[in-house]
Amino acid sequence: MKSILATCLAFLCATALHAQSIAPRDGWIVIGTDKPHAELLDDLKTAVKANKMGIVTQAGPTGAAKARGITIPENRIVGVFNNDFAVKVLATSTAAMIEAPIRFYVTEEPDGTATLSYKTPSFVFAPYLDEGGATLDALAKDLDTRFATIAEAAVN
Repeated sequence: MKSILATCLAFLCATALHAQSIAPRDGWIVIGTDKPHAELLDDLKTAVKANKMGIVTQAGPTGAAKARGITIPENRIVGVFNNDFAVKVLATSTAAMIEAPIRFYVTEEPDGTATLSYKTPSFVFAPYLDEGGATLDALAKDLDTRFATIAEAAVN
């Protein structure tokens, strides 16, 4: 399991240099791609399902802006989680569930390519570790691996 996570993190770090509009920051993974926005979004949805997670929410201002006569780059926030993780997280910290679903962010770049970004689950759940303890930490690390696998599948 550690070698899978290390491989995924090495891949994600290597591809992060391609990203344009989302700057790297603490706790984030930012992966630039050569894919157009619609393709990356479709590939993300496929990868989420293939990794036994669910799309819980989706939001993006592009369509509403267009209806108002404003043109902005495509972007979509995709909230991902599943009930198994929800029940387990709740058993460790009721407060931590405010962070679910954890989100992927697909943004269109000026050159027509798209970037995939997300906060790592261990970063998202870090403020609740005093309450959730080692069990929440283990769940977050499990989610880190699953989100890295989803991201790798989506960008390839």
